[in-house]
Amino acid sequence: MRIIGGKHRGRSLAAFKGKDIRPTSDRVKESLFNILAPEINGANMLDLFCGSGSVGLEAISRGADLVVFNDVSKDSLEVLKKNLALLRSDAPVYNQDFRTLLNGIDITFDVIFIDPPYKSGFGQEALQIIAARNLLNTGGVAVLESDKPFDGNIPSLVQYDERKYGITYLTFFSPD
Repeated sequence: MRIIGGKHRGRSLAAFKGKDIRPTSDRVKESLFNILAPEINGANMLDLFCGSGSVGLEAISRGADLVVFNDVSKDSLEVLKKNLALLRSDAPVYNQDFRTLLNGIDITFDVIFIDPPYKSGFGQEALQIIAARNLLNTGGVAVLESDKPFDGNIPSLVQYDERKYGITYLTFFSPD
């Protein structure tokens, strides 16, 4: 894993050992940031199921003002903290269930990246809480990474795009 663009471009990141974790591939991350480029500089971003933090760290490298990281796994957060230290960056890091974080946070975001464990169903639930609590700023975007096309309807969010990269789907939502 590495930083693809911005001021830390080319920097290698600490990664997980083993096969229990599925980080966002560099190809998917590069495509994501090509799409989100206009929204990142100066943005508030939430990396909800952050794992090693590669997506949020990419946003920091590309000029996001604030990136909030959350993961329920303490092991994931240890890798994230190593990566933040590598970049000499400071950011809020939470070790909470996504529901607890989304229901308790008092910040709104320009970008929310949601990459739950595949087949968990947590993505749709997270989007419902985000919509109900108005956690996306006007013009903001929530991106769901999953292993299948999005099938559902989220009140107060409009699905406006979906892209497939190998087995990975990125689905984009904005406030209606």
